[in-house]
Amino acid sequence: MKRIFPSTLLVLLIACTPQATPPPTQPPTDTPARVVPTPRYDVPTQGQSTVTPGATQTKQATSTPTIESTTLTATSESNEWMTLPVQPEPGTNLRAIYQKGLALGNNPNAFSIFGDCQAEPQEFLGVYDTDDLIVESLSPELQETVANFAGSFERESPTAQDGTTPGALLWDQWHRGEYGCQFGETPVDCELRIHRPSFVIIQIGSHFESRNTEYLRRVINQLLEQGVIPILATKADNREKDNRINRDMALLSDEFNLPLWNFWASLSDLPNRGLYTRDDRPLQGDIYLTDEAKVIHRETGLDALNIVWRMATGQ
Repeated sequence: MKRIFPSTLLVLLIACTPQATPPPTQPPTDTPARVVPTPRYDVPTQGQSTVTPGATQTKQATSTPTIESTTLTATSESNEWMTLPVQPEPGTNLRAIYQKGLALGNNPNAFSIFGDCQAEPQEFLGVYDTDDLIVESLSPELQETVANFAGSFERESPTAQDGTTPGALLWDQWHRGEYGCQFGETPVDCELRIHRPSFVIIQIGSHFESRNTEYLRRVINQLLEQGVIPILATKADNREKDNRINRDMALLSDEFNLPLWNFWASLSDLPNRGLYTRDDRPLQGDIYLTDEAKVIHRETGLDALNIVWRMATGQ
């Protein structure tokens, strides 16, 4: 699954509301009053404040599978990612990561999503846990995938919330003490502790921070240390005007030799690429998916999960 992109990453992931993520504080000893940033829909987002996530500890793995990596040293101007297929290509390291995760206690019947409002259950994959007619319309292979991951599709989590950015995933107060999370642990820590997923879909980026690359690499490395397979994804919009978010997501996929779900490529036949501007958020621009695009989103997302699951398990 090697793809060559000449560049360094400035990875930028998706968020639906322009929330500034305050710098983390020292983990409190008692439950503090929580102040959560309020989204501003009346002003355009020029970027978000920089977060310096506190260091988090992860379990030391007893063995680490070989992760092939490409060193990227220059800023890429290439749009080669646009020609990549919608669905992930076979990877050579997925089975080793998956087996490591099973040895560490990961749940083979669980996956998680790291994303913003368009990754929440009601906007994305939740129907596969709630709508029997939609599930019955799927191919036998996809029905098997849905059955294997039953309960993960509709599940709310600290890592798929409105406004989530890579920095927020590493901020120990982003979850507000909800979802069963403990103060002092990040949303990623919490999700891995509670849900124990074997796979994580990462689709995040319409609002972005200057240190997204650093943050996302930390997230990916933490997942790999815990034997969790990240499925990286491109987004539908081009709010940044130069497609660098999707380009850099493809570069990360290449750097870590990880599967890429190129959702962007699935929307080429839709008017305005399946995007529109919400009346209540006019300055956000065309970043929201039409109903037709939402169907493609969930269908290609399920296809990607199915493909990667079968790659990892050798089916």
